[in-house]
Amino acid sequence: MKIVSWNVNSLNVRLPHLEQWLAGFAPDIVALQETKLEDPRFPDTALSAAGYRSVFAGQKTYNGVAIVSRENAQDVQIGIPGFDDEQKRVIAATVGGLRIVNLYVVNGQDVGTDKYAYKLCWLDAVHAWIEQEIRQYPDLIVLGDFNIAPEARDTHDPAVWNEDHILTSTAERDALQRLLSLGLHDAYRLHNQEEGQFSWWDYRQAGFRRNLGLRIDLTLISESLRGRCVAAGIDREPRTWDRPSDHAPAWVELAG
Repeated sequence: MKIVSWNVNSLNVRLPHLEQWLAGFAPDIVALQETKLEDPRFPDTALSAAGYRSVFAGQKTYNGVAIVSRENAQDVQIGIPGFDDEQKRVIAATVGGLRIVNLYVVNGQDVGTDKYAYKLCWLDAVHAWIEQEIRQYPDLIVLGDFNIAPEARDTHDPAVWNEDHILTSTAERDALQRLLSLGLHDAYRLHNQEEGQFSWWDYRQAGFRRNLGLRIDLTLISESLRGRCVAAGIDREPRTWDRPSDHAPAWVELAG
């Protein structure tokens, strides 16, 4: 079973890419972020024709999340329970016995700003929620665009992306580690230890060609799934296509 996270950076623009990639990669479950579509405009019919069912929560121009899967999704949750937030950044559902939590984490703008403080508050709310989810659903996958590079080796230049920089600051990384401490594992690092492997590259300064990237798209799996995790990786190919998203799909494969 292949489970994937992909920030498509506008599904309206990237739908042909998604359809092409679904046909070639053949994932079982895909968590999408930054769909940037209001719900009536979500391409449910096109994805159904490709063999996938969808649950989604969107808004115009910004944010938007979806879970696209071969099996029907059940017990759908939109947003963080008890956390008042108009932004469509969270959707969770149970698919094929797996609890999937899809997150589009707040960017935070710059360290010390109001948006940065909001990001940390948002992550605290996610932590409290996931702490409950993992008790109720032992077979849990938390994945998405985390807007946090976990370690120095997940950046192209640790001197720039340092403890005082957004996406790599100490407080952000601490918040991610708190989430992992609930009993989650970074699936990519269970199988890959090398540096220089990224999931996001800036459109500017030939970022992809020069591999000036960050690994900020993560697939976190619960302890009960660790033994079933046979592979994990990042599919760079869609980033090479015409008018690509600035993110590449991050995937995990489970046996059984």
